[in-house]
Amino acid sequence: MTASDEGYQHIEHGFEPVFDQRSRILVLGSFPSVLSRANAFYYGNPRNRFWRVTAACLGVPVPPNEGDPLASGEPATLDASIVAKLAMLLNGGVALWDVIESCDIKGSSDASIKNVVPAHIERITDAAPIKQMICNGGTAGRLYKRYLQERTGLPAIVLPSTSPANAAWRLERLVERWRQAADWAAL
Repeated sequence: MTASDEGYQHIEHGFEPVFDQRSRILVLGSFPSVLSRANAFYYGNPRNRFWRVTAACLGVPVPPNEGDPLASGEPATLDASIVAKLAMLLNGGVALWDVIESCDIKGSSDASIKNVVPAHIERITDAAPIKQMICNGGTAGRLYKRYLQERTGLPAIVLPSTSPANAAWRLERLVERWRQAADWAAL
C-alpha cells in the first residue's frame, strides 16, 4: 500500500435498494456512510436531513430514527426505524439506492471515493416505472452522469446534499429546493 492509499478501504455496498412496482422517483446517493453501513440502511446518521426532507416533500410525518420515541412512548428500535422509513418511501412512490456498488473510500468522505464499480441500476429501472431521477448531492450527480445515465436514458436532477457536511443549506432551504425539483404530488 502506498502512502496515498493510507486510510482507504475497499467497501461493498452491503444492502439492497428500496423499490417496488409503484416507485416513480428514484433518489440516488453516492455511497453509504460509515453509520449507514453499520446500520445496514440508508442515511443512518441521525444528523443527515434526508428523512426530514423526504417526509416534508411527501407531506407525511418524519419516520423515527433509532431511539426516537414511538407513539407508545417506547424508543424505536433500529428495525422499527427501518420499517417506518421503508413504508414512507414505498407508500410515497420513492425508490432509493446509491450510484456506487463498491469503491475504495476513506471513512464516509465522498471526496475520497475512487475505483468505482457502479450499481446495477437496471435492477430498479427494469422493474419499476421510474419517471424521475434525483441525485442527493453533487458527487452522486457526477457519478450518475458518468456511469449510469446512458444506461437509464433519464437525466438526473442534482439536488443539494442532505448530508450534515452540507452546512450551507439549512433544513428549510433544502426542503424548498427538493420540493421544487420533483413532482412529488404526482406519486
